[in-house]
Amino acid sequence: MAACARLCGVGQSRRCRRRQRHSQQDQDSDSDMDEEEEERIVCNTQAEAAAGHPDTRLSASGPAVVGDLGTVTAGANANRHSVGSSGSGEQPNSQSLVELPPELLVEIFGLLPGTALPNLALVCKKFRQILNTETIWRRRCIEEFGLKGDPCMMEQVGVSSWELYTRRVHPSMASRRYVKVLPDCERTDYRKLYTRILHPYRHVLGLWQPDIGPYGGLLNVVVDGLFIIGWMYLPPHDPRVEDPMRRRPLFRIRMLGEDKAAVECMYGHRGPHRGDIQTVKKDEFSTKCNQTDHHRMPGGRQEEFRTWLEEEWGRTLEDIFHEHMQELILMKFIYTSQYDNCLTYRRIYLPPRQPSDLLQPGLFKGTYGSHGLEIVMLSFHGPWARGTKLTGDPNVPAGQLTLDVDLSRPVHLPDLESQWSMDELSRLVLAVHEQVQRDAPSDPSSLDVELGAGGKEGQMSGASAQGSEVPPAGAPQERQNFVLPLGVMARNEVYPRTCKMCFYGTGLIAGHGFTSPERTPGLFVLFDDDRFGFIWLELKSFSLYSRLTDSLPYAQAPSMERFEDMLRSMQSWTS
Repeated sequence: MAACARLCGVGQSRRCRRRQRHSQQDQDSDSDMDEEEEERIVCNTQAEAAAGHPDTRLSASGPAVVGDLGTVTAGANANRHSVGSSGSGEQPNSQSLVELPPELLVEIFGLLPGTALPNLALVCKKFRQILNTETIWRRRCIEEFGLKGDPCMMEQVGVSSWELYTRRVHPSMASRRYVKVLPDCERTDYRKLYTRILHPYRHVLGLWQPDIGPYGGLLNVVVDGLFIIGWMYLPPHDPRVEDPMRRRPLFRIRMLGEDKAAVECMYGHRGPHRGDIQTVKKDEFSTKCNQTDHHRMPGGRQEEFRTWLEEEWGRTLEDIFHEHMQELILMKFIYTSQYDNCLTYRRIYLPPRQPSDLLQPGLFKGTYGSHGLEIVMLSFHGPWARGTKLTGDPNVPAGQLTLDVDLSRPVHLPDLESQWSMDELSRLVLAVHEQVQRDAPSDPSSLDVELGAGGKEGQMSGASAQGSEVPPAGAPQERQNFVLPLGVMARNEVYPRTCKMCFYGTGLIAGHGFTSPERTPGLFVLFDDDRFGFIWLELKSFSLYSRLTDSLPYAQAPSMERFEDMLRSMQSWTS
């Protein structure tokens, strides 16, 4: 018992035990172990543990610890010791982590990150056998990559990958005349799923913007059952801005055979085929198709154009009577079809939420006249709200700042009868615009001013406001009637007839090829937490924006600084 007392740090001190031994010299010396000899045994045990013996290392702190190379330390509290009938203490047997029951080791190993498990398997044969347990790797797949349900059958949306592909991408695939999307699998090998797919390709998970000239795009790479799939997000058909986003798979990564992962291109209408993924640099990767003949259709380019037009716009070219709109559509098809074999993607983040934000920042679908619907990222920077294009057009490309709203300059709308007059609205907005030009003669659209809202420029703008402050998020606000002035063109006539607040802002307009860009005044109208609008005074046009509600994992910005750096880089891509 004395040995256990010394290991735990309790009991009599060494000097007191020596006095007790000298006072009991008349006792038989062979009846009990000599205490000094016992101390030497205890010290030798602790020295062996400190020397790193994998089977005898002990830690007085208690819990088990796994080292960098898989060495294991077991707590002294886990040791088992027996007490004789006479009550005399016996030396406990040093118990290592190897001697614990297998079910307990499974629970312990399941708590470790997946990157530590290969090193742990090098410790001994028993550890290597236990690490073949699927429970451990299934837990790693769930906790580190959000795997849900049975990977063979269930998706995050509640249907299998095969059903999702045949329903949303190409209905003719349901006839199974082409290559199957899902492989036959009776048992999921979570270890191979983790070590061959999830961990090696973890750097491609998240939100990305493809480099397709001025058009851009939105790619969401997620773990989808047994696959990693890159879904291209497409806006709904114009002008149904409140419809859900459309999704199209561009590539997938799956197991090929027992120990090999395969990258497959999903573009085209002939099913999956060979592709490749290359990491260009940090936060950037590229995809390449090795069988571009799968993208071609039997009817040639005319059939490809008709199919693309139906998927992209939901109509035929004959249904589009506006000649200028026909030219824009044909130009986009010719341009984007050049990127069907190789694409480069750059990582983007969702804007972080601040307590003072007027509403939840995020992604919105908006109407842009003849260019159709485009995706805009709304973010807040102090007294500024800014909309950055994720998809663009030949006039204002993706990555540019399409909206710049000064939240310190609210605009109070007149009575409902006066709102019908475009002259009255122009008078209100232009009065604020002239005040802004007098207060800040420098260009407020420069990046240093845009992303440095806490600097002097942002403070000057807030201080020069007309005695109004932005109400805190979630505060009750009195709604006011709203109607578009006569003569303002709106692609979507179904807009809310009441709003919360209105603010002065500017919108970016430019000529074809992003020539002569100019920021023109306008009115930002906040309808509710999921919808807002913008009236372009010079264009006499109204854009309605609706929130994108799809789940976008792995897309949160690590910090506001990283997000602002991303915005600077995004704007430089197309400048």
